[in-house]
Amino acid sequence: MAATKALVGEGAQVFAGSRTTENLDRLDGVTSLAVDLASAEGPRQLVQAAIDERGRLDVLVNNVGAVRIRLDGFLGTSDEEFGWAMQMNFMIALRTTRAALTPMVEQGAGTIVNVASVNAFFQPDALTVDYGAAKAALVNLTKALSQEFGPKGIRVNAVSPGQVGTDLWLGEHGVAETVGEAIGEDPDKVREAAMANIATGRFTTPEEVAALIVVLASGRLGNVTGANYLIDGGLIKTT
Repeated sequence: MAATKALVGEGAQVFAGSRTTENLDRLDGVTSLAVDLASAEGPRQLVQAAIDERGRLDVLVNNVGAVRIRLDGFLGTSDEEFGWAMQMNFMIALRTTRAALTPMVEQGAGTIVNVASVNAFFQPDALTVDYGAAKAALVNLTKALSQEFGPKGIRVNAVSPGQVGTDLWLGEHGVAETVGEAIGEDPDKVREAAMANIATGRFTTPEEVAALIVVLASGRLGNVTGANYLIDGGLIKTT
C-alpha cells in the first residue's frame, strides 16, 4: 500500500492487483483488479488488464511476499511448505515479470523493481529457511534479467529491506508474536531484541521502502540496473 501511494504521489497512473481491493479502491489515481496472483494465470491477467486500461506498461513493482516462521527447522519444513514460500515470494514475481517483459521490449523501455529481503543473504537461519531461499532466487533473477534485457532498454533492480514495521513482523501471528510464543517471551521483548542489532535502533517504515522503490522506478537513476539496494537501518555491518 505504501508503494502504491508513493507512486501516485509522483504522478504515476497505478494499476494494482490483489485478492481483495477494498483498500486500493479508496485511493485516487489507482485502478485495481481483484486477482489471485498466486494462480498460474493471475499475473498475466493483471498485466494485460493494465495495458488494456492504460495502453502501455512502463513500471512493474513486484511487491507480493509472505513468510511463515518454521519453528521446527529445516527437517520440519516439508516440500509443500517450501513450495508455498517459492510460490509467494518468487513464482508470482517471475510470472508477472514474464508477462510484463514482452510489451516493455516492444516499446523499447521499462523498469522493474523486485522487493526481496535481507534474508536472501544475511544470516539465513532455520526460522526463515524457505523464505530466504525464495528471496535469494528473486535477487538472482533480478541480476540475470538486468543483463539480458539491459540492451533492450529495460532496467531491473531489487530492494532488500531488513525488519519493516508491518504486520509481517508486528501483527497478529507475525514474527515477534510467533517467536515469542515459541520461546516463552513477550513479543515486545522479541521486537526490542531485534532492534538492538539495528544501528538506527528502529525498524524501517513502509514509507521509507516505498521511497526507495519510487527512486529506482523513476528515471533519476537511469543507469542503475542489476543492483540490490539494502534498506535495513544498518543491520548489515559488512558489504
